Amino acid sequence: MDRIPFTRIHLASTTSTNDVARDMAARGAPEGTVVTADYQTAGRGRRGRRWLAPPGTSLLCSVLFRPTSDAGAPSHATDLTMLCALAAAGAVEAIARLPVSLKWPNDLVVVRGDSWRKLGGLLAETGVSGGRLEFVIVGVGINVNIPTDALPDLAPDATSILAETGQMTDREALLDRFLNEVKSCYERWQAGERPWAEWAARLATLGRRVRVVTAEGEKHGIAEGVDEEGTLLLRTSDGRLHRIRAGDVLLAH
Repeated sequence: MDRIPFTRIHLASTTSTNDVARDMAARGAPEGTVVTADYQTAGRGRRGRRWLAPPGTSLLCSVLFRPTSDAGAPSHATDLTMLCALAAAGAVEAIARLPVSLKWPNDLVVVRGDSWRKLGGLLAETGVSGGRLEFVIVGVGINVNIPTDALPDLAPDATSILAETGQMTDREALLDRFLNEVKSCYERWQAGERPWAEWAARLATLGRRVRVVTAEGEKHGIAEGVDEEGTLLLRTSDGRLHRIRAGDVLLAH
């Protein structure tokens, strides 16, 4: 996206913006392709979960990256997810004046005392050929103008900008700010500046007593930190430090 303008494809309805962006990437779509939609019939979250949102209420967006070979190792896909999370949080704060934190590994949350409410999430998908990263697609979903009474149908811990501020938000203005933030973050990343430190500083997870649900089972402990690859460092009561690459984090009370 360095000196390459965004090319936006907007759809009234689609299965998933990530699906469309991935198909376009496979056909050679350029870096900077952005797919947006008013409604997704099969939106996806992490670990195969469905992402639900009433039509016309949310920011549903996928961005196609084609990192250069110098910054294109498959492990760097994590960096692009981090920078998009920072861009999304920054956009909400700028447009809606709503403070936003991140919950490991890729949720946008609004912190309320000793709890948090989910405002949005990210899902990255990659295309690799011959060991080389061909493209990364980062999908972003943000609950914007969903009324409070509709939130329980989405998830027990869901919230929206409208629910938090009492004000409707211009989704186009939010998208424009998000893409500007992405461009700025991405150009810095291309120049060698990794987003890890800024991303880690926004994590509401750190320093908390949490329960982490993984494919292998549950672990309880203190979320002490994250490393530069985004791995969660969890200290359990027996003093052991566990490195967790993927899982769901819940606050332990």
